[in-house]
Amino acid sequence: MVNIKIDGKVKLYEEGIKYEIIAKEYQHLYKEPIALVIIDGKIRELMKRVDRDCELEFATYGDPIGHKTYVRSAIMLLMKAIKDVAGYEAAAATKVEFAIGAGYYCRFRGNASLDDKQIARVKERMSELVEADLPVTKKAYPAAEAVALFEKYGMADKVKLFRYRRSSTINVYCLGDYYDYYYGYMLPSTGYIKAFDLLQYEDGIILLLPEQSASEELPEFEPRKKLFQTLLQASQWGEQIGIDTVGDLNDQICEGHIADMILVQEALQERRIGEIARDIARREGVKFVMIAGPSSSGKTTFSHRLSIQLRTYGMRPHTIGLDNYYVNHDSTPRDENGNPDFECIEAIDVEQFNKDMTDLLAGKSVELPTFNFKTGRREYNGKVTMLGEDDILVIEGIHGLNEKTSYSLPVESKYKIYISALTCLNVDEHNRIPTTDGRLIRRMVRDARTRGASAKKTIEMWSSVRRGEEKYIFPFQEQADAMFNSALIYELAVLKQYAEPLLFSIQKGEPEYHEAKRLLKFLEYFLGVDSENLPKNSLCREFVGGSCFLG
Repeated sequence: MVNIKIDGKVKLYEEGIKYEIIAKEYQHLYKEPIALVIIDGKIRELMKRVDRDCELEFATYGDPIGHKTYVRSAIMLLMKAIKDVAGYEAAAATKVEFAIGAGYYCRFRGNASLDDKQIARVKERMSELVEADLPVTKKAYPAAEAVALFEKYGMADKVKLFRYRRSSTINVYCLGDYYDYYYGYMLPSTGYIKAFDLLQYEDGIILLLPEQSASEELPEFEPRKKLFQTLLQASQWGEQIGIDTVGDLNDQICEGHIADMILVQEALQERRIGEIARDIARREGVKFVMIAGPSSSGKTTFSHRLSIQLRTYGMRPHTIGLDNYYVNHDSTPRDENGNPDFECIEAIDVEQFNKDMTDLLAGKSVELPTFNFKTGRREYNGKVTMLGEDDILVIEGIHGLNEKTSYSLPVESKYKIYISALTCLNVDEHNRIPTTDGRLIRRMVRDARTRGASAKKTIEMWSSVRRGEEKYIFPFQEQADAMFNSALIYELAVLKQYAEPLLFSIQKGEPEYHEAKRLLKFLEYFLGVDSENLPKNSLCREFVGGSCFLG
């Protein structure tokens, strides 16, 4: 027998009992289904068994790690169903590309394809598997045996990934007669995956899943055409140059091609910035370029590089930060917890911004403000601006795409740009890299360098940052005239060296420890790349330092 402490009370259980059984006993106390247990500060899957005295906590679908577990398990369910309908070759050739809202876009590679009837049959098979409540098992294979297993089933992407694996063993998940590798934790059986839908979309399928905030309800799928095309272009470009997965990137590093690859990627971004500048120059009457995007998208560097491109068309760009129009901090609205809400649009003096911009458009001289973040107040220091015939304002701020921000300005005078780091590199075909992970690592590295902030602090505030993005940025992204993907295919290999020491500083027992461990495990897949070869104007320099724009 073992003693298990739960919610401050010790209970006696048989040694070897599954955590799943204990979770079911306590499920009635939680609104969301329990996905995982935390044993003495260490995450464990429900399929595991008790082997000692311990303290136990629960993680539900409503927790970030629980929701990720649901998504991961649903993807394995999809692959098993594809295998049952069309064979292992079809499952191996199905790539989980990227997320569009609550939908996960999957595309068939090579000669693999599924027709309408097969897709309908896959969805039906998924429901059958959920009804059957088929167990998910995990086994640690010696690395050589795991590689042989995936070679047998045609999963070349995993074989390539494990070539750089330092561990002597590899955890392989099994669902009936289907074997696969997944980065992260899994649910104990298919019966836990209650809500999903499968939709045909473009040249692939959308696996629609619940959002974290409502884990058993399916939202409507929002196509987000512009975002989809931007993500797809990045994914297709990676395929064209032969860097589709982390294994491909590691191959390029080992073969000594990374310096050339950096230059090619930088040239591609510069070309896209030039295309946006040309589009702005061709439109008559544009005086305000509004740039918005989520945290750590590289808005500052992008603004500078766009300004340089605009100058090649004879324009005279001037950059303005919407942050300079913050209301004084003592007037900042409060959130539900009573804390200042700097993310909401009411934190910006929209009336003053519109008055100033309207006056500039009318040819008047305007003294523009500067916000003093130390004192928390807006200041006027004699920065007088007047728009000449060739002048154009490049305005950066999270509310730039929201029409309420610039309500008084004529539509034809504005050009809106959405920027984000839309990571399209995969760990392997079935393990995508969330764009939020790339941005979190960027921010962690930058905040430590420029603000002296710890990784613990960055992770602690990240959920709040994400809530603000979901509320104030993402709903307006499709209103943009242009989208710019700031993700660099090589950047995580560069950021790795900077991020790992920061993450290792987070101690066991701290609330951010599990997220730090997850990110450290993720970064293990990458071989490191020195930042020496990065151009001085590289967007990556905004985070690691040495930028010609920021220092």
